[in-house]
Amino acid sequence: MAASNYSLKVNRDLLDPKFESYRLSLDPIPTYNVELDAAVEEVKLKDTQYTLEHMRAFGMYNYLHLDPWYEDSVLFVDCKGRVLNLTVTLDSALGKPKEVYRISEEPGRCEDHLCSSLSLTSSTWAALSDGSGHLYLLRTGKRGDGSHVKWEPLFVEDTGEPFTILHSVSHVQAGVHTVEVLLLRIQKDSQEATGSGYYVSLEWITVSSTAAHGQEKKYEVTKRRLLRGKSVPHYAAVEPQGKGLMVASEKPFVFTHVDGRPVELPEPQVMEAEKIEPIYFWQQTAEDITVCLRMPKGLTKEEVQFRLSSDDVSIGVRGFPPLLEGQLFASVDPEASAWVIKNEKSLEVILQKRSEGPMWPELVMGDRRGEFVMSDEQAALIHERLTHLTSEDMNGNPDRDKPPCNSQELEDCDGYPEDSFTLAHFDEISLKPTQVVNLGGHQYLFTVDVDPSEMPCLCIRHDVDALVWQPRPSQPGDMWEHIATFNALGYVQASKRDKKFATCAPDFSYASLCECFRRTFIYRQPSPVETVLFNRKQGRQVGQVAKQQVASLDSDKAILGFRATNERLFILTSTNLFVLKVNNN
Repeated sequence: MAASNYSLKVNRDLLDPKFESYRLSLDPIPTYNVELDAAVEEVKLKDTQYTLEHMRAFGMYNYLHLDPWYEDSVLFVDCKGRVLNLTVTLDSALGKPKEVYRISEEPGRCEDHLCSSLSLTSSTWAALSDGSGHLYLLRTGKRGDGSHVKWEPLFVEDTGEPFTILHSVSHVQAGVHTVEVLLLRIQKDSQEATGSGYYVSLEWITVSSTAAHGQEKKYEVTKRRLLRGKSVPHYAAVEPQGKGLMVASEKPFVFTHVDGRPVELPEPQVMEAEKIEPIYFWQQTAEDITVCLRMPKGLTKEEVQFRLSSDDVSIGVRGFPPLLEGQLFASVDPEASAWVIKNEKSLEVILQKRSEGPMWPELVMGDRRGEFVMSDEQAALIHERLTHLTSEDMNGNPDRDKPPCNSQELEDCDGYPEDSFTLAHFDEISLKPTQVVNLGGHQYLFTVDVDPSEMPCLCIRHDVDALVWQPRPSQPGDMWEHIATFNALGYVQASKRDKKFATCAPDFSYASLCECFRRTFIYRQPSPVETVLFNRKQGRQVGQVAKQQVASLDSDKAILGFRATNERLFILTSTNLFVLKVNNN
C-alpha cells in the first residue's frame, strides 16, 4: 500500500464546540408491526467459519436493504427464496410485503452456503446473490409506482463459490449499458502457514450489454478484477461511472488478477521508507506543543515564512515550498503561540492548545514526516501504568492485584485497531491507489446512502463526534467532503457494548443505534426549545436541545436488519418487520 498522501479536511463550521449532551426524551415513538408469512433466511456461522473476519462479513450482515431511489421502501429475502418489498405510505395501514422475485422454489444449497444478499443498482436494476455462488442481474422496472412488477433476470452466472454483494452501480456510455458489481469472499490459502490461513477476496465484475441491430440486448462479463487483503473492508464501493474503487480497511488491499492474468505487484519499499529522516520533531504537554524543524544553516528571521490560524499552519523558507503545511489536529491560540530560530539551523515553534488536556495523536492531519518525541516524565508515567503487562516476571507488580498478560492467549478481536487502517482510492486503469488517507486514529461507524446518484457516504469518529464524509471521485483535490456532524455520537456509541447496527437519516435529522435484541437508541440533532430553559452551572439560557429517545421492541428475536429513512426506522427480526415513525415531515 502506498504511503498516506491525503488527509480528510474537517469543515469547522459543521462542528459545535459548545454542545453539552443529549437529553433523554420520554416522548413515545409510534411503532408498527408487520408479521411475516415466512421467516427471514438467517444463516448461522459454521464451525469452519470461526475467524473474526467471518463474523464481520457474515455474522454481522444487515439482512434489510433500503431502496435509496424510492422513499420508505425496504427489501429482504425470506427462507423460501422470495425477494419481498414493503413500501410505506400510511403507517396505520401497513400491508404485507409483496413478492417481487423468487430465486427458486427449492434453492439448492452448497455446503458453505451464505446468506442471500441484494444491492439496488439503479432505479430500474438490482443485483442479487442466492448465497450459493449464483449472481443475478435483474431488471426491476420502476419499483416505486406501487404496481410491484415481477423482476426479470437478464444475466445469471454460477461463479462457483459463495459470496455476498457489497455494492453495485449502473451506467450507460456510448449506448452500452454496463453494471459494475463488487463481491466479497473469505477464502482459505493452503500455502499460508501463519495465522488462520484465511484471506479476504474482493471481485470487481463488469457486465455489459452486447446486441446486434434489431436484436434484444444480451449481457456478458467483459472484465474481472481480483483484490486480496487480510481484513473485511468497512467500506467498499465502485465509482458511479466505474472508473475507480474506494476501500476502507484495517489492512491494505492490492489487485492480484485481471481477467485471470496475474498483476505484477510492485516490490515493497519498506527499507527505503525507514531510511527517510524526519523533517520535524514535536513534543506536547496538556497545555502546549513544541515543534522543531530543520532549516538551512544561517537562516535569518526575514527568510522564515510562517502562517498560523486557529486550525491551520504553514511553515517554510521564502522562495521554497512549505516544509510543514496543513490542518492541525485540533485548534490552537495563534495569539499565544510563537516561533524562534535556534542555532541558526532550526526553527522552534510553540503552539498553545485552545483546549487543555487532550493529547494529540498527530500534529498535522495525515502528515507522517515528523517524529513525536516523548518526554522523560511521560515515558515514566506510561511505564508505570503498563508494568504489569510488560514485565518479564509472572507478576511484575505484586502490589496490584492484576494478573499477568499472556500474549499467546490473545485472539484477533483482542487487538487494538492497527495504525494501518486506511481509506484508499484505486484507479481502474493503473490498479494502483491514487489517494490514501490514514485513519489509524479514527473509528469507522457506519455507511449510509444519502444521494443515490453519488457514492455511499461513510461516517467516521473524529474526537468525540461522528463525521459524515461524501466521496467526490470527480474532484481529486477534494475527494472526500465533510457534509454533516452528529455531536458526541462517537463518544456515545462507544458506551453501547451490545451495539449491532448504526445508521442515520439521509437528511441527517437523526442518528440511530440498535442492540442485538430489542433496544434502539435515537439521537436527534439540536432543535429550538418551546419553553425557556436555564443552565444554572453556566448561568445562561439554553436555546437548543438535542434529544435522545429509546425504543424497545415487543420481540425476543435477534435484530437482523436495521435501516433509516427521513421519517422512519425499519427493524427486521426473523419473524417481524417493525416500523418506527421517528419524524413527522
